Amino acid sequence: MQKPVIVLVGRPNVGKSTLFNRLVGQRLAIIDDIPGTTRDRLLAEGDWAGHDFYVVDTGGIDPGKQHSQKPLSIGSADFVQDIRAQAEIALEEADVILLVTDAIEGVTQADHEVVDILRRRRSKSDRQHTPPILLVVNKADSEQTRQNAYDFYSLGMGEPYAISAIHGTGTGDLLDAVVAQFPEPIEDEEEDDSIKIAIVGKPNAGKSSLLNKITGQQRSIVSNIPGTTRDAIDTRLTKDGQEYTLIDTAGIRKRGSIIPGVEKYSVLRAMQAIERCDVAVLVVDAVDGITAQDTHIAGYINDAWKSVMLVINKWDLIEKDHLTALDFEKHVRRELNFLPYVPIIFISAETGQRVHQVLPLVKEIQEERTRKISTAQLNKILVNAQDKHQSPSGIGRPFRIYYGTQVNTEPPTFLLYCNDPKLGHFTYMRFIENQIRETFPFKGTPIKLVLKQRVRRE
Repeated sequence: MQKPVIVLVGRPNVGKSTLFNRLVGQRLAIIDDIPGTTRDRLLAEGDWAGHDFYVVDTGGIDPGKQHSQKPLSIGSADFVQDIRAQAEIALEEADVILLVTDAIEGVTQADHEVVDILRRRRSKSDRQHTPPILLVVNKADSEQTRQNAYDFYSLGMGEPYAISAIHGTGTGDLLDAVVAQFPEPIEDEEEDDSIKIAIVGKPNAGKSSLLNKITGQQRSIVSNIPGTTRDAIDTRLTKDGQEYTLIDTAGIRKRGSIIPGVEKYSVLRAMQAIERCDVAVLVVDAVDGITAQDTHIAGYINDAWKSVMLVINKWDLIEKDHLTALDFEKHVRRELNFLPYVPIIFISAETGQRVHQVLPLVKEIQEERTRKISTAQLNKILVNAQDKHQSPSGIGRPFRIYYGTQVNTEPPTFLLYCNDPKLGHFTYMRFIENQIRETFPFKGTPIKLVLKQRVRRE
């Protein structure tokens, strides 16, 4: 089931980044008193009362001007364009919109402008169900500022929720109201046994070209303009008796010109596609190499415990000799060292070079993802591993794994009974994982090791 999306909008310096950190429970957004400190989108997961969701912080300025050190003028044309971009993102992506204002400054002309832009954009939205907008009055830290919240009824956006994002006051009531607005989950009507593949990567890496070449048809619009695919698109395909569902997440296409910064929200759709997939195909532009956005998306795949393969596209554009591929692979593995098990292939979606290898490799990875090994095989590996290398102990008591069993697949999950889970240092658990992979490689697939203390019976 796809997680709902909460998008924060509002004029600069009202505390959107502080509220973002409060909602996701982490200090992820940069906070500063200078308007426009958040120079790029931030996206993270949160949960409340049993509901998981994404939170998107749109920031206060246009990400396309991120190198500018000049503070944003509230009355400037840039401000209006930035808020329009925020509204566009919110109305396209959100299930709930939080319009954030400032209780200390009170209702400003800029707040009215934000409301007008939201209303106009909402009336033009082509979504079947437009998201509800909740009015948040932040910085209500004192009795006086809480009283100021009543002034915000003048915006005509309904009941204002007075909160203090920095102290957490009122955020619980706000979250109760937010989750009450989430859409009802849609149950799957029928079981789908196809292998679900999310084609992910930064804009213009060649994801749509790869999809078109695999399917043999012009399924997605292909352009050298980053972000020309507006939505995640599902394509069903049968190859050699195996059914696949390919999810293309190439970016966002806007009518007319592309609003600066908006195409970066393709990461949100990539995350949603990753949630649905069995195997993620991370497409990397060979000309650009591994970029920060590639690393971020790889991190999302890793956090979601999904299987993955790496496709280095546009390999035909690289001048090479017999060592080029080897050197490039070393570079990739160094940059993505948290995915040591990922298989890498070099292709050209434009010419079709080695594209025929993608689906067979996906099928092989999915077989690894659903592999089940016997308890006897696992325990033989665990005994040999501990004979080879005992875990160091800093408190005088050695860590010991007594036995283990595989309790799940997708991803393969192993329950290991030990003397004390707190003694299982992550470096030693990485060693245990590597020992398992020496016998069962689980190509392209993460494996999960869960420690549980063995309880001796009387």
